[in-house]
Amino acid sequence: MHELDRTLGFKERRYIEELRILTKSTAIDCVIDDRFERIIYVIRPGDMGLAIGKGGDNIKKMSRVLGKRIEMVEFDEDREVFIANMFKPAEVASVSFGERDELVLVTVPERGDFGLAIGKGGSTIEKARILVRRFYGKEVGDILIPNRGNI
Repeated sequence: MHELDRTLGFKERRYIEELRILTKSTAIDCVIDDRFERIIYVIRPGDMGLAIGKGGDNIKKMSRVLGKRIEMVEFDEDREVFIANMFKPAEVASVSFGERDELVLVTVPERGDFGLAIGKGGSTIEKARILVRRFYGKEVGDILIPNRGNI
């Protein structure tokens, strides 16, 4: 199914089970990101609404139970769509998946999306870097804005 073999430790498996019990949704992967004190779930396509819950209730409940911030990214078989999902709510204009050792380049349509794509303290781009490494064994490069070059 995925290009890389991702192994889950006991804690990650427990967190995935906790999500299933509390939200009736399925996570296909889970990353504990100590740097930003969060748990990042990769949610099965179509389960995002269940996972988030009405008004974000499930995310709040999960955060209380696990004592960390919870972030969710919806998986997609189309790697460009999946990578764009990692940057939400920022709008992503394009994802360029270079050849073997090239960086994955992400372009946002305008300056307003740039800050969102980076995230507070770099948290959003770091989430994308972690997940792109895990799923595709590649690195995310700079965020680009058309006609502006690298920022």
